[in-house]
Amino acid sequence: MIKHYLSLIKFSHTIFAMPFAMIGFALAVLKPGLSLGRDEIIMKFILVVLCMVFARSAAMAFNRYLDRSFDALNPRTAIREIPAGIIRANNALLFTLVNALLFVVACWFINPLCFYLSFVALFVILFYSFTKRFTALCHMVLGLGLSLAPIGAYLAVTARFDVLPVLFSATVLCWVSGFDIIYALQDEEFDRGHKLHSIPAAMGKSNALMLSRILHLLSASAAITAGLYAGFGLWYWIGMMVFSGMLIYQQSIVRPNDLSRVNIAFMTANGIASVIFAAFVLLELILPFHK
Repeated sequence: MIKHYLSLIKFSHTIFAMPFAMIGFALAVLKPGLSLGRDEIIMKFILVVLCMVFARSAAMAFNRYLDRSFDALNPRTAIREIPAGIIRANNALLFTLVNALLFVVACWFINPLCFYLSFVALFVILFYSFTKRFTALCHMVLGLGLSLAPIGAYLAVTARFDVLPVLFSATVLCWVSGFDIIYALQDEEFDRGHKLHSIPAAMGKSNALMLSRILHLLSASAAITAGLYAGFGLWYWIGMMVFSGMLIYQQSIVRPNDLSRVNIAFMTANGIASVIFAAFVLLELILPFHK
């Protein structure tokens, strides 16, 4: 049963936002003048990870619950747990509510600011599931939801906003929006036929891919701006090259008339991009290369 719920929420996709949450956390912990002790840092780290898991689980389960009737009609998604009868719709909704509550409780244990903002975060990540019904900008709302990861992790430690985590959040927003457009290419005809909104359904495959490329260019630009703003050294720029390379790679293997490698672009390329980029950012923060 557990594996069915892990499949329902696509737990493996946590690899997209979690590394950026670790970047935000590390930026805060290694910030000069931080007065937290080791035990407090460990506790906040555990709470941040739990918040990421609870928030994403709530968002994904709610999305599957809300889209269950459309998923049943789409041959690509009819095998998902709810339309396939593996998980009952009401159980998925209960799973959503439990995870949302656990997310708020975890935020309460972090600090008052995170607790108050937890309701804003929940609104954004749950509201995304409605957006495909009325706006093609649904991809950007998804990007916004995942972009809260580095800011949220930073706030968990410092309880204050700063420019650098915001720049990394902008990186995530444009990156996720861009690759979600690529993923949505698979459902262009279905979305249009069922009056669902998406960039591919609104603009066609070719124009949607062009917009995806623009968003990925903006994502790389935000990451470059973050590196220049912080004065990062060699390790960061190696990570930046890998991240940019993965963006270029996923754009190069998907074409309007050939969607056979969409899943490679979506899962493999983006998983590598986030993990390796985060690893080099952490290396830069912990063992900065002498410039």
